[in-house]
Amino acid sequence: MKAIALFSGGLDSTLAIKMIIDQGIEVLAVNINTGFGSTKDRLEHMQNMCSQVGAELKIIDIQSEYLQDVLFDPKHGYGKNFNPCIDCHAKMFAVAKRIMEAEGASFLISGEVMGQRPMSQNKDAMQMVLNDSSCKGLLLRPLYAKHLEPTLAETEGWVDREKLGSVHGRSRDEQMKMVEEYNLTDFESPGGGCLLTDENFAKKMFDFIKYDTFEIADIPVIKNGRQLRLPDGAKLVVGRNQEDNKELEAVENKKYIHIKTNGMPGPHSLLSRNASQKDRELATRLIITYSKSKPEETYELLYEDEAVTGQAFDSKAEAQKYFVV
Repeated sequence: MKAIALFSGGLDSTLAIKMIIDQGIEVLAVNINTGFGSTKDRLEHMQNMCSQVGAELKIIDIQSEYLQDVLFDPKHGYGKNFNPCIDCHAKMFAVAKRIMEAEGASFLISGEVMGQRPMSQNKDAMQMVLNDSSCKGLLLRPLYAKHLEPTLAETEGWVDREKLGSVHGRSRDEQMKMVEEYNLTDFESPGGGCLLTDENFAKKMFDFIKYDTFEIADIPVIKNGRQLRLPDGAKLVVGRNQEDNKELEAVENKKYIHIKTNGMPGPHSLLSRNASQKDRELATRLIITYSKSKPEETYELLYEDEAVTGQAFDSKAEAQKYFVV
């Protein structure tokens, strides 16, 4: 017997997996990458949690499908920011169902708990997710199961309902008891996880789609660096640190040109390829301002193969008015 688990890497999904594995069922933990989580940074953590409970981990990339089907026209609308949580969850369960069928598994599990998240984990939202994903009866929520109607896994006797949970609300007391019982370490407290729930990131998204069509290649552009919008509409992204610079250097996006400082320490930057001359000149000053520079001196930048010179602003305050947030 095999089950597919929607796995975030968080504590609740880890506990849900452990509860089912302890009933003698093989579990494949599936983490679905929409592009707006932190899968890359957390891969080691997710693998560690799966190893602790005895599950195999599989990462599924649905970025293209997510942009096309969910992000910009959610059936159930957005949350407080740019987060289409109900539609997002329904898409993930629909994907998990496809994996279930391909893997020859019998049912799905998730770590959801009623009342833990206001938009996506309330009674109506959880029912809408089941309806939209066609997973009714297939999805078992082990932590909260005793508050719900029995699912196929329970009525068929694949799992013992008496060994399932009745956790409810935002309290973590029951989960912490289970942590001690299972001897779990290095687990994470619940958190947003998704950038789309972040207010500042949402502002960046709204700014982006005001000027351009959003594509997969734009995801690493908007996730890294200082985001600036110049007067004629060009977008400038300036690395904030070594990690940002590394991520921006790796961007392959035909909409942007890469800009490097020449002969001085400074950020890696991206600028809209169709930027006006006015915006290019302003971008030069902005990048130099965020380099190790002095306002009275002239410095050189490399716009891909083209050398451009300019001077910094007298203060960073002059540059900050172009920030998206």
